[in-house]
Amino acid sequence: MKLHRPAVSVYTVPTDAPEADGTLAWDSTTVVLAEVTAGDATGTGWTYGPAAVGEFLEEHVAPLVEGRDALDVPAVHEALCRSVRNAGRPGIAACAISALDIALWDLKARLLELPLARLLGVAREEVPVYGSGGFTTYHDTHLAAQLGGWVHGQHIPRVKIKIGEDWGRSVERDLARVHAAREVIGPEAELYVDANGAYTRKQAVRVGHALAEQGVGWFEEPVSSDDLTGLRLVRDALVCDVTAGEYGYDLPYFARMIAAGAVDCLQVDATRCGGLTEYLRAAALAQSHGLEISAHCAPHAHAAASAVLPNVRHLEWFHDHVRIESLFFDGALDPTGGTVRPVEGLGHGLTLRTEDVEEYRVA
Repeated sequence: MKLHRPAVSVYTVPTDAPEADGTLAWDSTTVVLAEVTAGDATGTGWTYGPAAVGEFLEEHVAPLVEGRDALDVPAVHEALCRSVRNAGRPGIAACAISALDIALWDLKARLLELPLARLLGVAREEVPVYGSGGFTTYHDTHLAAQLGGWVHGQHIPRVKIKIGEDWGRSVERDLARVHAAREVIGPEAELYVDANGAYTRKQAVRVGHALAEQGVGWFEEPVSSDDLTGLRLVRDALVCDVTAGEYGYDLPYFARMIAAGAVDCLQVDATRCGGLTEYLRAAALAQSHGLEISAHCAPHAHAAASAVLPNVRHLEWFHDHVRIESLFFDGALDPTGGTVRPVEGLGHGLTLRTEDVEEYRVA
């Protein structure tokens, strides 16, 4: 079964409120979609990034797919990765490859009339999720409503908020928000924080000791994810898990992070690292070193492949992406109870609502 040239579309969706973390602020999110067809089936994949990802996908990546065998996803993936040697793999190129790779796996499962998880081989029927949001721009009542909705409304027993506001210059407010979050979710729910690399090394250690008093068990990017030595220093000094990896655009990135002993749990983003092909490889690499992985953002892109993994800890049920994926697709998953079941339907189980989302299309 031969592949047709993929169709590419780009959409920009405003946030439902101003959003920011420790090092960045935004008021919209751009999603780039790839649709690839063979026979009577179409597979859909996507990534989050600038519109330039769509341009690169359309001009450089899509033409290389046409005419290849739809069942040989690893071969197509390898050809795409080799083609970007001079363009550079990290960043825009990796995101473009990722969207297309996700679409190719979805297509293969649909051609074989299987759920994607069943095609790959299920290790678990349910995958845990954690509620993720708690942006630094949220006022206290907004924060409480969001966290309370997850923990007390949907019974998701683990949640994450952003800290490190203003590049680590507002530690007192960071800690006050963590205290407020704990008050809302109660003593039993797991509380995570994400500094997005805002702190310096010793500052992160000091903050981490204060976080321990609130029972925080997950400290994401306490320092820059590029600072592997700093991550290891913070990891060795604190009792909570130190995590990073969302900016991994290829397998060697994860190998370096693991070799440095930088993290307790490796984060992997299939919409950045090279799609589900590389997501599964990164998980195997982590497992060989006794580490679990956590899927970063884009939960519906990761869900089916995560059901395949014995060492996946959870999916990030990221507010911004959940809202977009629920808007864009029929078949969105239900996280009530703290898990999702991505083992039904054909492919990844989602169907694009093309007409309904046309108003957001920019390319």
